[in-house]
Amino acid sequence: MALNDFFAGEIAMELLKQLIAVSRKSCLCKSSADSLRSRIEELLPIIQEIKYSGVELPAFRQSQLDRFSEVLRGGLELARKVLASSRWNVYKNLQLARKMEKLEKQVERFISGPMQAHLLADVHDMRFETVERFDRLEHRLSSMKIGAGGWVDEAVKRMEVEEEASVGILGGFGLDLAKNKVRKMVIGRDDLSVVGIWGIGGSGKTTLANEICKDNQVRSYFNNKILFLTVSQSPDLEQLRAKIWGFITGNETMGYSGDSFVPPGRLLQSESGTGPRTLVVLDDVWSLSVLEQLIFKLPTYKTLVVSRFKFPTSVINKVYKVEMLRDNESMSLFCHSAFGQKTIPPAANETLIKQIVSECQGLPLALKVIGASLRDQPEMYWVSAMKRLTRGEPICESHENKLFERMAISVDYLNKKVKECFLDLGSFPEDKKIPLDILINMWVEIHSIDEEDAFAILVELSDKNLLTLVKDARSGDAYSSYYEIYVTQHDVLRDLALHLSNRADVNERKRLLMPRRDTKLPRDWGRKTDRPFNAQIVSVHTGEMREMDWYRMEFPKAEVLILNFASSDYFLPPFIDDMPKLRALIVINYGTTEATLLNFSVFTNLANLRSLWLEKVLVPELSNATAPLRNLRKLSAVLCKVNNSFNPSVLDLLQIFPRLTELVIDHCDDLVRLPASICKVNSLQSLSITNCHRLSELPADFGLLKQLQILRLYACPELKVLPPSIGELVELKYLDISQCVNLRSLPREIGRLASLEKIDMRECSQIVNLPAPAVLSNLKSLHRIICEDEVSGHWKNVKKAMPGLHVQVAEKWYSLDWLDD
Repeated sequence: MALNDFFAGEIAMELLKQLIAVSRKSCLCKSSADSLRSRIEELLPIIQEIKYSGVELPAFRQSQLDRFSEVLRGGLELARKVLASSRWNVYKNLQLARKMEKLEKQVERFISGPMQAHLLADVHDMRFETVERFDRLEHRLSSMKIGAGGWVDEAVKRMEVEEEASVGILGGFGLDLAKNKVRKMVIGRDDLSVVGIWGIGGSGKTTLANEICKDNQVRSYFNNKILFLTVSQSPDLEQLRAKIWGFITGNETMGYSGDSFVPPGRLLQSESGTGPRTLVVLDDVWSLSVLEQLIFKLPTYKTLVVSRFKFPTSVINKVYKVEMLRDNESMSLFCHSAFGQKTIPPAANETLIKQIVSECQGLPLALKVIGASLRDQPEMYWVSAMKRLTRGEPICESHENKLFERMAISVDYLNKKVKECFLDLGSFPEDKKIPLDILINMWVEIHSIDEEDAFAILVELSDKNLLTLVKDARSGDAYSSYYEIYVTQHDVLRDLALHLSNRADVNERKRLLMPRRDTKLPRDWGRKTDRPFNAQIVSVHTGEMREMDWYRMEFPKAEVLILNFASSDYFLPPFIDDMPKLRALIVINYGTTEATLLNFSVFTNLANLRSLWLEKVLVPELSNATAPLRNLRKLSAVLCKVNNSFNPSVLDLLQIFPRLTELVIDHCDDLVRLPASICKVNSLQSLSITNCHRLSELPADFGLLKQLQILRLYACPELKVLPPSIGELVELKYLDISQCVNLRSLPREIGRLASLEKIDMRECSQIVNLPAPAVLSNLKSLHRIICEDEVSGHWKNVKKAMPGLHVQVAEKWYSLDWLDD
């Protein structure tokens, strides 16, 4: 059974239609049909949340949904039999009525049982209003204007408007013509199984491919069965193949677990028959050998390849070459970036503008970046830029390398610190979303700026089209962590950052970076190990690394180390011992399963480490014998296995992390309880335990965390009670218990939280009764509540004694418009 059928709501919607018909026709089945209809309508919002969530559910939850989908499919067949049955065949109709009653009970068990609660937790990433996602950022920046006077959330919205407007400008004759040609290849030619879009970097290939995926004719032809994948220069082929095969077969958990099986190419090519039409878009393909492994020769299956390179017709049947913009289109796009309008303003120097636009040679990315860099600048600044563009000498004669020289001018005009932050972006892998948390922490540590200044730089780079701010499906809340927002960057801009960073000798570079994933370290690094490397940032991107794979290198000035890899085992680099100034360590595994970290003893010498980010790894067991990280301020564990590391009988967290101020544990599904010693870490100011579906309790002495200001327990469905000692958190300003679907009450002691400013308790369906209004009215600092409609009345009674309290009823997304997406 194809899981995507269930997630798209097709089975449930079709069954709903059939049940309406059954209710009208069959007297014997009317009662069951009406009850089932009610239950299916109750189920649709849950399916809708799954659709919106954008998350991959755990394998066991997928299997549960798979089995239930089979029940619905059986119900659909049963409903069809009822409609086909003659009303005079009483015996058969009685049998069908009994089967309908049985189906009703099966669906009832699913709707009413505990699985609904788990589902709501698993698909916790509902889309809330943008103001809710970014009110934390606005709070943090309430005293500071950014750029031209907007807030950070306005900057993100502005980026979205800019992108839409850019597409609108390009959506004239040029883009329409291109769409028509590609559309004909994709849906008008059954003899073409592999087609392509070819053009240089920054020419708008990906924009065109995205427009094809949004095109109504294309979506209708493939019945919305379209998969968009970014391949990049250093792809994980096994994972990509598993994702494609899982999409084709309907087993969409493939590619997210380590036990995926993909049949060999010859078997795929030999299969025959018909199936649903499927389109897979492979964006940013760099290698013919990689492409050949990602093309599956199946009936009704089509591949659209997007690349800077023209591959042979034996592999890609037909290719559309992206053309540069025409003069009028170039001028419109440039003016939009430079002036916020499509035409040259009356007071502007038309000749100068035309010269600059001409130097961009019709390349959309260059027009956007250079235009944005000149916005609001005096005319002499424009004259200087034009002269530099005119003098630009390319590295070689290729158009793309000329692009580097032209866009480098935009970077040269940046403030020194802003330019340094732009160059830092080359430290991260291509085509990967960068969590804002990581970026802000890194900039704060190495550039000696505070978080507000880091945000200002981020927005300035966004305004100049040098990066893109992306809102994740997660909801952001006041005081919450930053990982609800990501940063992405066009690969040409990343290449520009690498180009500008790699001009110096290897040992003297400020950033020692691997441009793409490789099986081993660059050879030129190994040839220069006789001298120390003076890099401030070191970034490595490999597969599995063993002890013998590392060079012996010295980094006396390194403050940031980024380890990107994809493997099940990873030996931490021995040269960490030779990084005495290391302040931020980022370890990210892009593999399909959690990785075991070897050589964890290197942490012994990290006396100056202040920030540690661990993603998709098995966190080693911590004990009192573990060397303390005395200066660590922030620890983040995302998608990790952590339970073995938190053995409460042998662990004293205060001894290991004596100065920890922020702890983030997100999507760690084996965390059952926190060690009691966490209550001794009295320096802790922010604790976020989110999407930990097995967390069942908090320590009884939780109230000892006297400095705690932020407590997020978001989407922890097994958590049933909050300890009474929570009332002793005298500094607590923000409490998030949203989607703790089994939490039954708020303790009376919560009325003692005099500093509490905001409570988010949306989707806490079990909390019906709250402490008495007289108790809650003691929350003198409380000014905002987010809750369900069922308990909003209770809070409104409290509001009578607290006029400044704002009670916000969480919006329920029950529209079925998503079925047309």
